[in-house]
Amino acid sequence: MGVVGAGVMGRGVTIALRQAGFSVVLIDRETSVLDSVRRTIADDVRLYALLAPGSAITAAEVVDGTVFSTDLADLAGADLVVENATERFEVKAPIYRRLGELLAPGTPIGVNTSAIPITRLGGLTGRPEDVVGTHFMNPVPLKPTVEVIRGRRTSEDTLGRMREFITALGKKSVVVNDSPGFVTNRVMMLTVNEAVFLLHERVGTAADIDRLFVECFGHTMGPLETADLIGLDTVLLSIEVLHDEFKDSKYRPCPLLTSMVDAGLHGRKSGQGFFHYGSGAGASGKAG
Repeated sequence: MGVVGAGVMGRGVTIALRQAGFSVVLIDRETSVLDSVRRTIADDVRLYALLAPGSAITAAEVVDGTVFSTDLADLAGADLVVENATERFEVKAPIYRRLGELLAPGTPIGVNTSAIPITRLGGLTGRPEDVVGTHFMNPVPLKPTVEVIRGRRTSEDTLGRMREFITALGKKSVVVNDSPGFVTNRVMMLTVNEAVFLLHERVGTAADIDRLFVECFGHTMGPLETADLIGLDTVLLSIEVLHDEFKDSKYRPCPLLTSMVDAGLHGRKSGQGFFHYGSGAGASGKAG
């Protein structure tokens, strides 16, 4: 199986694939990123084992079954590819053009994106029938369900094969039709952005805003901690895509979110977002 992009989501998809027994080719354009993944994957595996005992394999097993490469051509023989590159169309576009040239006809290409329309990316490949949205949730190894998005020209065969693949990972899938943000992020990004506005306007502290969602609605974590987990840079890119696509002011990014991203406060992966993080164990206070 091929995985493009070795960020938070790409690492999670790789671990989930290895847990299911698949061999993986993990691609990133930066050698330094791949080197970092080799070092940090042990931390990811330990965290998943802690949160879901018995579900994780060892870091050595993940690394031993993964080919790390900066060359997309190494995906030529892949049976299926999941793309997880940065949430920018200009970054993803050349990847899809190249995958359309490299992969054997009929090879499913899964788009793991937060908001970019599947139909638009599929059109770049010259084989849009092979392209289907596969919106994995973070952290991938622990989330039981995948949002599968049918592009305008996604074939039923591709859709079926992707769902079989997701089942082989031990997960369930829900199929929706293509729209910017799909179902989950069209709602979630609005929720997160509005929670940031509440913090920005000093209506409540980060801890109290999140506590209300956890204790009143039974959410596992509040919207601000969720944003820290996703990555505030990814959240901002996603809300910007929604704003650009719908031309609706309700998707305008909160200035506080923009300034935090500009300051490098990206959440768990940077050690600080709306909350402070030590070894990744959790929130200890409001950022800023």
